[in-house]
Amino acid sequence: MTKTLAFVLYPGITPLDMVGPLQVLSALAQIDPSFDVVVVGQDLALLDTDTPLKLAPSHTFDQVPEPFALIVPGGTEPTLAALADEALLSWIRKAALTAEVVGSVCTGSLILGAAGLLDGRRATSHWGFRDLLAKFGATPVAERWVQDGPVLTAAGVSAGVDMALHLVERLAGERTARTVQLLIEYDPQPPLGGIDWASTDLDFFKPHARSMVESALAEHPALLARLTT
Repeated sequence: MTKTLAFVLYPGITPLDMVGPLQVLSALAQIDPSFDVVVVGQDLALLDTDTPLKLAPSHTFDQVPEPFALIVPGGTEPTLAALADEALLSWIRKAALTAEVVGSVCTGSLILGAAGLLDGRRATSHWGFRDLLAKFGATPVAERWVQDGPVLTAAGVSAGVDMALHLVERLAGERTARTVQLLIEYDPQPPLGGIDWASTDLDFFKPHARSMVESALAEHPALLARLTT
């Protein structure tokens, strides 16, 4: 039986949140045809992202009611606005009832939280918004990716590739995961080295994060209050 891996598209996402893990799992599907990768949305319209690139779903929510896995990308203010998108949340809730994997990248985990899927679970997100996970009953964890039962969350943007490679290993074994990593030549070597988290002041971003939350949810006072009080 074909296992459908569904990426969720909504307006304003950060493209790499989707395209990175999408490329990884598409490579899996090329190696193992028992997997099928799709991008789902409310309809098939072309959508803005937070870059000049526009993206369009391959399928509608109605066409993919019970995926084997679903992965929700994140972004900045548009993602925060999506926390109040009931059509999006409703599909995610229903799909999660039968999905064996419920995943997210970056602030996509906040959408899982808004859908009621993180209560009591460990989860991660982009460092600038990670603390908001607690508002949805989750335990925020500062890790590259976090597995808690069927829920698999990744930290900011590029962490989605790491999460996806972990998922390939989980679904198809280490040999296949190493093959996918080789095919996409994933061998990170940042020119400035890794991030020195211990000496980095992350508090500078808090006013910006709060401002985005307030702007995105200005018309949803109850949800805004939940995230800011």
